[in-house]
Amino acid sequence: MLDDDIKQQLAAYLERVKEPFEMVASLDDGDSAREMRELLNEIVAARPDKITLRADGNDARKPSFTLARPGGGTQLRFAAIPMGHEFTSLILALLWTGGHPPKVEADTLAQIAALDADLDFEVYMSLSCHNCPDVVQALSLMAVYNPRIKVTVIDGGLFQKEIEEREIMGVPTVYLNGAFFANGRMSVEEILQKVDTGAAKRDAEKLSAKAPFDVLIVGGGPAGAAAAIYAARKGIRTGVVAERFGGQVNDTMEIANYPGVPETDGPHYAAALEQHVRNYEVDIMNTQRVAQLVPAEQPGGYVTVKLDNGGQLRSRTVILATGARWRNVNVPGEQEYKTKGVAYCPHCDGPLFKGKDVAVIGGGNSGVEAAIDLAGVVNHVDVIEFMPELKADGVLVKKLHSLPNVAVHTNKQTTEIHGEDGKVSAIEFKCRESGEATRLPLAGVFVQIGLVPNTEWLGDTVERTRFGEIVVDARGATDVPGVFAAGDCTTVPYKQIVVAAGSGSTAALSAFDYLIRTPAPADADAAQPEAVAA
Repeated sequence: MLDDDIKQQLAAYLERVKEPFEMVASLDDGDSAREMRELLNEIVAARPDKITLRADGNDARKPSFTLARPGGGTQLRFAAIPMGHEFTSLILALLWTGGHPPKVEADTLAQIAALDADLDFEVYMSLSCHNCPDVVQALSLMAVYNPRIKVTVIDGGLFQKEIEEREIMGVPTVYLNGAFFANGRMSVEEILQKVDTGAAKRDAEKLSAKAPFDVLIVGGGPAGAAAAIYAARKGIRTGVVAERFGGQVNDTMEIANYPGVPETDGPHYAAALEQHVRNYEVDIMNTQRVAQLVPAEQPGGYVTVKLDNGGQLRSRTVILATGARWRNVNVPGEQEYKTKGVAYCPHCDGPLFKGKDVAVIGGGNSGVEAAIDLAGVVNHVDVIEFMPELKADGVLVKKLHSLPNVAVHTNKQTTEIHGEDGKVSAIEFKCRESGEATRLPLAGVFVQIGLVPNTEWLGDTVERTRFGEIVVDARGATDVPGVFAAGDCTTVPYKQIVVAAGSGSTAALSAFDYLIRTPAPADADAAQPEAVAA
């Protein structure tokens, strides 16, 4: 099943296994079971002194296998043949079960071990989903480090009947103790926040106790990461507070136009950004949602950033780099059928619509790329574009028109998404010239109509355009002294990764310039930039 190169890599990784464990497989006579048995035998062959295999499991989900240490204590099951994006998840699960320490903060592991409840997670994923591994790996880690946590990883393509019965139309989807828990990418910290009821209060107290920063960056995407690197290199106290490091980049499948990086994908680039920032003395406060910005009472004074959990952070300067999110089409049915046929990530959710009819709303690069990808999986794709012609690059439009199972509808306005039995059943749009309405029966709608800045939480604290973009000058400065902004949340033109990174660097240099030219408050207990500059 594995080629020779992958077998050699697998053997090298499994050399790190310290403690013996066994895999217990529940198999039937199907082709998938034979593939699973072959994969498990190859794992055993790579480390026979530490890993053993039994094929006498009797789990109702077949094929599947568990990873278990002698005497029990681990309840991690794969109802999947974890290849594709999930092969890394399998390797990590093998290593952790075998006693190799994870690259996770000690406080996080302690929090996992301290959970005092029986938690039975089921996570549905697809092997082509680039968002799923984060959730699979987070839950796998929890199962390995707490015997009261049971986790089953389920490939939706392998167990299609379950997908249909539970009406799952987006992955990753997680159930806890038989009830819906969450949908979409989550880190282990985010999952812990949801199941550990005391976590928010502890976090708030811990964050509020931190000394003031010289530069506090709100957001961990390319703009925020670049700002953190440039600020930290000045030797000043730098912090980053973010919901998830990498931001919108995590949901980007292909990056092929960043200078010096001919080709990569969003998750890998996001991980590289975080690692680069961690090379410096930057305080990264992840999985935190900001709630309010309170300007300094005087120039050079402390700006306060209040958080959803009740905590607050202070800093002499703040750089707003909160990025943007997918824009909603805002028609009846969109919110009602979100994750029930309305989707925003074709790479993640496309395989769930195999052989079905879908629509893509949007004719820009994102929309056309989505339609091209989906055309290789689904039965038929209808592209609905508001403008008289597609806005995507010519090479993409040419490719789109070459596909036999794609229809393009330009100058059309989406008016409603219809549903039956709790899931999408049709889309309705009208011609902008004649007003003639069209209703297309289908199973899924992928919304790809651009971005909206994540700035609602600011209110009227800083000047924003009617589109919500933060107004900045050429130096990244806002109309509030000591507050700068960068990236997709601002008026900087062209929402591109390279542009965001450049604007983040500009904002950091401008913040440093502000610090050395503005007297510090009398009670400042952070590092003095004047001394650093000297």
